[in-house]
Amino acid sequence: MRSIPRLLLIPILFALAIASTSCGAQHDGNTIRIGVNDLSLPHWAVYKKKAAEQGIAVEFVNFTDYNQPNPALAQKQVDLNKFQHVRYLANYNARNNDTLVPIGATEIFPLTLYSRKHKAVSEIPQGGQITLSNNPANQVRPLLSLAAAGLIVLKGGASWDSTLQDVDTAASKVKLTTIDPTLTAQSLDSVDAAFVDDTFARPAGLGKNETIYTDDPERPELKQYINIFAARAADKDNPTLRKLAQLYHDPEVEAAVRAETGYEGIFKTNDPADLQATATELEAKFRK
Repeated sequence: MRSIPRLLLIPILFALAIASTSCGAQHDGNTIRIGVNDLSLPHWAVYKKKAAEQGIAVEFVNFTDYNQPNPALAQKQVDLNKFQHVRYLANYNARNNDTLVPIGATEIFPLTLYSRKHKAVSEIPQGGQITLSNNPANQVRPLLSLAAAGLIVLKGGASWDSTLQDVDTAASKVKLTTIDPTLTAQSLDSVDAAFVDDTFARPAGLGKNETIYTDDPERPELKQYINIFAARAADKDNPTLRKLAQLYHDPEVEAAVRAETGYEGIFKTNDPADLQATATELEAKFRK
């Protein structure tokens, strides 16, 4: 789910737009409708062609408001969606008393810490300034990354719901400032480092030269950030939908995804049961 942003934490709202690759074709019951948020990317044309080769007609519905794809799935406006990670799905289910399920893994995107002043995390001085999103829901993974990088200390250790209030400021090497995520790239002119979402990093010209830390997506606590195909619970064993989820890992589709500018994802093939176990655990925590 390449996501916009690709990490897909809690989304910035945009206006809703729906577009179909079938030029207005009606849903006839034999066509599988898939909700996505990045239909302009070339790999979807390859994906649709590969689906057709397996006798599956696919129609895409493109959303630009992250609040819409899950309700659309629940209301049977689409049959699958691919735009979110496990944590986002679990939070949606808990908040809306819904039962959507992950039926296939796609990829996970490393989280990047950028700097225009330093070439390595070790160069950040004591008391250095780091900026990150001011949306609390977008802060968990950066906090886990900062702890893993040795830049902050979290009271009681890293947790699935770590917050700024958990940061032991006296024991931490750096100071954190939260700002609007659209301003994080600009902040690099005045701070030591910043977490800048992919959506804003590329237009700002940020790349490998400014990257000083990338988290390890293989860390167990980051399984919750694996992007997925989601379906309604009643369809979790539907063979056609399962096949479409697996189709994302067809060699031609993966090659098309990798070829797209700026792609840095790591493909994941976790079993749906494994993904669901993570989602179930998170849902229980979100409901407390």
